[in-house]
Order: sequence, then structure tokens, then C-alpha cells
Amino acid sequence: MEHFESWKDLLNPEFYIKMGGFWLILFIIFAETGLFVGFFLPGDSLLFISGIYAVKIIDTTFGTTGSDFLDTTILATAVAVAAIIGNEIGYWFGYKSGPLLYERKDTFLFKKKYLFKAHDFFEDHGTVAVILARFLPIVRTFAPIVAGIVKMDKKKFFYYNIIGAFAWSFTMIFAGHYLDKLFMDQFGIDLKKKLEIIVLVIVLVTTLPIIIKFFFTKDKERPTKID
Repeated sequence: MEHFESWKDLLNPEFYIKMGGFWLILFIIFAETGLFVGFFLPGDSLLFISGIYAVKIIDTTFGTTGSDFLDTTILATAVAVAAIIGNEIGYWFGYKSGPLLYERKDTFLFKKKYLFKAHDFFEDHGTVAVILARFLPIVRTFAPIVAGIVKMDKKKFFYYNIIGAFAWSFTMIFAGHYLDKLFMDQFGIDLKKKLEIIVLVIVLVTTLPIIIKFFFTKDKERPTKID
């Protein structure tokens, strides 16, 4: 069992995998949207590295099926379901009380500017934003809330929510699992020993669009409240 040693552990995906395994992974993915405080958690890198450890995770939790593909599929499916539930809760919260968030003061875990940026992203990309947001840190935390605020059709949101969750989960987890096998078989490189570099690359790739959006585009006029 992994033990908490410093705040740096909270940004280390491998820490969560070793500390809590399958169930903690699901909780973190759910928390990113279901609890609205997970934007600082390592979502994309967590899934990628979970893919590397997929067989071990499933074996430890339920016992392996004897097939790498099936074990990885079980993990990816469970993650997708957790992501769907989290988004649905985010949508419900936005639908019921979202407008009040525009009057809420900033806290350590809540930044109003993130809500505005998610709103802009949703306006720019329409309903497809529900799918695209899955691949963008911070945006995926607030996109379902914005969808609820703008009263997006519930059935349509659910449909795009499912597509986005499965696309994100299967892409990241299967990429981690099979790239690890590819690098080991073809180049003799164990990605488990390169996790710090992998996390850094994933963070840079996934946050670059956010950085550009936040700092290099002009803000639109902001409503103080959305009815």
C-alpha cells in the first residue's frame, strides 16, 4: 500500500493507482465532474497510466480474465460509467442551481473564470462540446454544469455524454496499455520507468489548448448572472 508523503503525490497518477487501485481511480474520474473539485487531479495521465497497469489492476480487484484485451476493456468501461455518472450530476446541478454560481465568490477549489471559459467553449462548439470537453482539463469539470445552465436537452446531453465518456476512457486507457507493450516489444523500453516524462508530456499536450484559450484570447463580455 502506498503512503502519502507530500503534496506532490496528489499530482502523481501512479500514487493513486498504488494507493487505492480500481475503486480510487473510479472515484477520481467521478470527482472531476460529479464533485466539481477534480480539475486539479491528473485525469488524462491517470487514465493513460492506468492502461499500463490495467491487467494488474483488474487482477488485484476481481481476478484476471486471462486476456489483456478483456481486462483493459473492463477497466475502460468502468471508468466510462464513472465519468458518465459524474457528468450527469454536474448537468443536474447546473440545471437546478447553476446560475447562482455566477454570483459565488472564488475559493481555492472554485474559480469563476473557469466557469466562464467553459461557457465560451460550449458556445463555440455547441453540443459537440460535451464530447470535446472530455479531453480538456478544467473544461471537462465545468462543461456539464454549463450544459445544465443553458438548459441543453437532457436526452441529447446524455447521448453526447455517453459518447464522450467512452471515447475518452477507451482512447486513453488502451493507448497506455498497448503503447507500453509496443515500446517493450519493439524497443525494450519499459514505460513504467518513464512515468514522470509521460505525465509531463500528457499534461503539456492536454493543457496547451487551455493555456492558449485562457491567456491568448480576448475575454467576451461576461454576464453577472445567467437566467
